[in-house]
Amino acid sequence: MDEQLDKHLARIFGENNKKGFEECEVKKVVEEWELDPKKLKISKFIAKGAYGSVYKGVYDGKQVAVKILVLSDEKRRTTLTKAFAQEVSIWHKLDHPNVARLIGASKKLPEVSTSGRRWKWNFAARNHSWEKHRAGYCIVVEYVSGGTLRSHLLKNSILGRRLSLNSVTELALDVARGLSYLHSKKVVHRDVKTTNLVLDKEGRVKIIDFGVSRVEASCPTNMSAETGTIGYMAPEVLIGLPYDHKCDVYSFGICLWEIYSCSIPYSGQSPHACSAMYKSRRPEIPNTCPGALANIMKQCWDDDPKKRPEMQEVVLMLEAIGTQKKFHVMKLMELSEFRTVTELTVYDNPDILKNYLSFFTDNGTETVGSSNLTDMPQMRYYS
Repeated sequence: MDEQLDKHLARIFGENNKKGFEECEVKKVVEEWELDPKKLKISKFIAKGAYGSVYKGVYDGKQVAVKILVLSDEKRRTTLTKAFAQEVSIWHKLDHPNVARLIGASKKLPEVSTSGRRWKWNFAARNHSWEKHRAGYCIVVEYVSGGTLRSHLLKNSILGRRLSLNSVTELALDVARGLSYLHSKKVVHRDVKTTNLVLDKEGRVKIIDFGVSRVEASCPTNMSAETGTIGYMAPEVLIGLPYDHKCDVYSFGICLWEIYSCSIPYSGQSPHACSAMYKSRRPEIPNTCPGALANIMKQCWDDDPKKRPEMQEVVLMLEAIGTQKKFHVMKLMELSEFRTVTELTVYDNPDILKNYLSFFTDNGTETVGSSNLTDMPQMRYYS
């Protein structure tokens, strides 16, 4: 009898200890990302997305960006709760210079502070009462002051200019390194586009918005829903086939084209027309685009996901462009009784170099070229 009692008590205490351990574990996980909403002050509206709105704010004395998800009705509750859990569970584990840092999240809505007054959160602070929308979540990330990559590119487009090849390569490398890191952690972003890429004050690109991201499973059939943005969406995603992290590689290819051309892909086309992009239609690559860069675009947006490179390979290809030898072209022109020399620098692209040399020859100038300036002939003059 005593032996049975001892076993019974041992089982009870064992279960209690196990329960206590599990509670501690749950509490520990929550504390990894949960923040105090009382320390969060919201001030300025920034943008509106599919699942909520983004605001500028201050948390614990530091500027932050705050994504607000308001549970306005029961129909949205399940969707938003799942989206919140998914985004926070993925984002809080990420740590990379090209991924915006998650500061924390809360299952309670913060307060709004403006004109020295504070009041309970009011959805978008417009035409909605707090009494109607009591519940919601907030996700707090580092504030990146440079705006989106899309806005940066459009500013250059409005001014009628493209970025230098060096700038294109640096921006593309930031995105590629960030995606390579995500894929190394088995994270598939699923909505890579220039509005989900932001610039910090040093001009570094950071990836944001993990609302539709997923942890890649060993079985790709776990991801087959149409997720992402038309124009950046890989063909296999668009037509509902199973897909993996290579969908991000496709999207990167479109972003790379956008970075080089400073244009919006498929601009002016209807969503219906864009949805036909899987039929081997891609943005037209400008003739001025260096061959090495154009090849990366083409490889990334290949119809066959298996033929697309891994993002780490893309990083290496872009780094090769950045360290590529420059081809120096010396143009000798007659001027009065002596010749002057004009140096042009052409990146190692046979097509572009050929065009330059042809232009000089056709215009009656003497042209010599070399990848090393010390190999160039001395400037000559004659009386």
